[in-house]
Amino acid sequence: MPFDSPPQTPRLLAIGDIHGCSRAFESLLSIVKPTPEDSLVTLGDYIDRGPESKGVIERLITLQKETQLIPLRGNHEIMMVDSHQKGGEVTALWMMNGGDATVDSYGAETLDDIPEEHWAFLKNTQRFWETDTHIFVHAGVDPSLPLSAQTDITLFWQHLTQEIRHISGKPIVCGHTPQRTGIPWITPGTLCLDTAACRGAWLTCLDVRSGTCWQTNEDGETRSAQIDLSGHSVIDF
Repeated sequence: MPFDSPPQTPRLLAIGDIHGCSRAFESLLSIVKPTPEDSLVTLGDYIDRGPESKGVIERLITLQKETQLIPLRGNHEIMMVDSHQKGGEVTALWMMNGGDATVDSYGAETLDDIPEEHWAFLKNTQRFWETDTHIFVHAGVDPSLPLSAQTDITLFWQHLTQEIRHISGKPIVCGHTPQRTGIPWITPGTLCLDTAACRGAWLTCLDVRSGTCWQTNEDGETRSAQIDLSGHSVIDF
């Protein structure tokens, strides 16, 4: 699919873990071209590890005014907010998991130096989002429980070890478990879009209705593919 093709709207778009990779994020937005009619679900982990967490949050705040953005909460947003509220060992744990890169991106001496608008954005992220056809979540779900009964451990911290087939019958769209090959994990029940952007691989956006997939990286490279969402074909970028 050519990058300059006009977008078909409305689309249901999902973007995997950004982790401070602002350059890849801007490149992705430039080729996907989300419109005010599109629903754009970001799957959490906007911050940490990559070089420009501040820029990513600023761009997400702008996107809220430009399209139907549904920003989900990731475990890294939880660590950041908890660090601001509790400090101490909580902050030390966050620093060990990439929080130092986030603080550096703000040039902040203390967490109080981070703009209140950014804290408000982080605190207002959603635990999950459900449509008539899909469930969007940062990490995973217990397949036997309704969404209202899911624990934070499962939603934000659980790594995928096998396909999830939820009792609703709806596919799960998630991030959190990095696919270091740069290829999304696509099965009939689970679509994992964390393609290790902050580890030198790719940042992924998927139109979950059409199967169109776009990827960019911090080196400015771009690629796209058409994915068989039934999960039975090999992705070929």
